[in-house]
Amino acid sequence: MSKGNDTSSLEREIEETRERLATTIDQLLYRSSPKTIVGREVATIKAYYVDAAGNPRTDNILKTVGAVVGAVALLVVVRKVAS
Repeated sequence: MSKGNDTSSLEREIEETRERLATTIDQLLYRSSPKTIVGREVATIKAYYVDAAGNPRTDNILKTVGAVVGAVALLVVVRKVAS
């Protein structure tokens, strides 16, 4: 194998590595973007309350409503006891 082939092969390998690194950096920048993070969190919350077919998940909605009502009731009781 000639020295020219070794150099050419090495240059090609360096360029391929550089391209993979650039792609990885682009992916990391996309994943860490605040807009992407918010979108991902919104999708997670929507998936909790709505199934894949678009129907509401009544059990999860009722759990959340129950928790909110319980928290409000506790707040009212604490305020009445404190006054």
